[in-house]
Amino acid sequence: MKVIALVGSPRKKGNTDLLIDKILEGAKKAGSSTKKIYLYGQTILPCADCRKCFKELKCQENDDMQKIYQEIDDSDVVIFGTPIYWYSMTAKMKLLVDRLRPYTVNNKLRGKRAVLVIPSDEGPKACKDLIKLFANIFNNLEMQLVDSLCVKAHERGEVENQPESLEKAYKIGESIGK
Repeated sequence: MKVIALVGSPRKKGNTDLLIDKILEGAKKAGSSTKKIYLYGQTILPCADCRKCFKELKCQENDDMQKIYQEIDDSDVVIFGTPIYWYSMTAKMKLLVDRLRPYTVNNKLRGKRAVLVIPSDEGPKACKDLIKLFANIFNNLEMQLVDSLCVKAHERGEVENQPESLEKAYKIGESIGK
């Protein structure tokens, strides 16, 4: 079992990153191999709507998404982690999501499992629309949303003082890692 985490927060060791670390820790404990990619450290060009992916079944842009595609292809579970920015995902996560378009025709994500990690200054009630958006994306990609973790956290590292959030993250990791 391979778990890949896509961190859409610009803050290393921020709330999104810390929660993902706990999920990955649980997944490792359950026997999975794990990898984490910080999207803010990657060059991800916007989708140009060239539609070449419809014919060639892969994106033609030459950027870091090519290696991210390979990591996603090789995974069983994909964790999407993003804090809420204006009631949506961060810009880097949006760039990545837009570039998932080839998967609508090559079906390589069919049957893969997805997990969402969303810290928000306003807490879980602010996550509902973003969860619904991701659920629609996953439905289109034929992925299965198996869990989501939405916590109230704004200041860097705030979740370190939330043992219940960290425990829930760890348990999510254990469940997806089996």
